[in-house]
Amino acid sequence: MELILWRHAEAEPGEPDAERALTAKGHKQAAKMAEWLDSTLPSGCRILVSPTLRTRQTAEALERKFKLCAELAPDASVKGILAAANWPQGREPVLIIGHQPSLGRLAALLVSGTEQDWPIRKGSVWWFAQRIRTEQPQTYVRAVMAPELVLK
Repeated sequence: MELILWRHAEAEPGEPDAERALTAKGHKQAAKMAEWLDSTLPSGCRILVSPTLRTRQTAEALERKFKLCAELAPDASVKGILAAANWPQGREPVLIIGHQPSLGRLAALLVSGTEQDWPIRKGSVWWFAQRIRTEQPQTYVRAVMAPELVLK
């Protein structure tokens, strides 16, 4: 299984939090990452998105169907995100578009086995996969990409 974590792009400050829109820079970040993801995402990838405006706008840049998922809201737990993605039991790849600090905590858990407050920059993607080696599951990082590294 593959699990791709995409933190929403830069958003405007303000209240209510759920209605914060992407900034002009955020729209550019989302477009760059969407271009990279569109060329690399496996076919049949499920896309799950937090219901906030900024995550929906980030997802819309990809121009693919996605499902809003309340379990990915800003206060999401790592356990809730994993359950929504059906990690690691699922067969199809899953793209999660969500928030900090939840995505950073999930990345830390997948890499180190412990939830920690790891930073994930706005608009960036962390891509994980799992394989079986010597009858043991292994989780590894396939890619980490930031919008400013996407070449035109």
